[in-house]
Amino acid sequence: MINIKNDLILKALRGEQTERTPVWMMRQAGRYLPQYMVLREKYSFFERCQTPELACEITLQPVDIMGVDAAILFSDILVVPQAMGLEVQLIESKGPILPDPIKTVNDLNRISIPDVEETLGYVFDAIKLIKNELNGRVPLIGFAGAPWTILCYMVQGKGSKTFDEAKIFCYTQPELAHKLLQMITDTTIAYLKGQVKAGADVIQIFDSWGGLLGPDDFENISLKYIRQIVQALKDDTLTIIFAKGAWHSLENMAATGANGLGIDWCITPQLARRFAGDKVTLQGNFDPAKLLSPIPVIEAEVKTMLKAFGKGRHIANLGHGILPNVPVDHARAFIETVKEYS
Repeated sequence: MINIKNDLILKALRGEQTERTPVWMMRQAGRYLPQYMVLREKYSFFERCQTPELACEITLQPVDIMGVDAAILFSDILVVPQAMGLEVQLIESKGPILPDPIKTVNDLNRISIPDVEETLGYVFDAIKLIKNELNGRVPLIGFAGAPWTILCYMVQGKGSKTFDEAKIFCYTQPELAHKLLQMITDTTIAYLKGQVKAGADVIQIFDSWGGLLGPDDFENISLKYIRQIVQALKDDTLTIIFAKGAWHSLENMAATGANGLGIDWCITPQLARRFAGDKVTLQGNFDPAKLLSPIPVIEAEVKTMLKAFGKGRHIANLGHGILPNVPVDHARAFIETVKEYS
């Protein structure tokens, strides 16, 4: 086991004292970095994901360039439906397309719970490579999409702001929906256990579309399955749940036993803490669009955020992924301000 030199994020997730607030950014490996754009010109999206050397290089870029306190694996949540047998196309600047979405019982017969070593082995190879290259500098965060968010794409067949078709599918064909959610959950558990075995130090579960569900539906369609994943990983690793917009359920998410909860900018840190209780670490919650403000404004706003979260049990982050048009020095100002704040 390589000793991790900068283990601030691991300490924060365990509820231990840290000398300062740790910081990383969702989507930190990607489109705002010129070094990433060079690779994007040469290789297609899935080439970048499926070539361990490329995934490794991209994962390390923000650690080298930005000085963040953790690396997050460069991959995509849609490798899971792909592994289950659905075609996934990623069109640059357009987003994902799944040309043959799941609509009926017959469609369910086209997919299966895969052998993850066979179908997602390239991810585990990338993790081993990244861990080797990191050489204990910072922890590595692995991740997967929450089952509900994955279902959204598998049923809708493309991105959407409302995912009405996915919701209607769950409301009109509940038995089929729960069968699909369980298949995604079983695949995800095996996949994440594989990531941990390969060397991931923390796992984040992204429920990007959790906020589209009311509290009861969130429990029944999303959290029920996230809970299974957290339970399956609890003896192996530290976990963070990020369910964007689902802050109505922070108390229930905290009760899963996850170590961290990501929050977006639409809830105050004080309210999030009141809902979540004091036995879980909060992560967030800077509005990514604010990174386009002048640097002095970013610095002032970051300090306001840190003050609101107070000391301990906080990981500074954005409330969603970094936008592609953010200047690198603005992103760096966010990181540096957190690091210098005491």
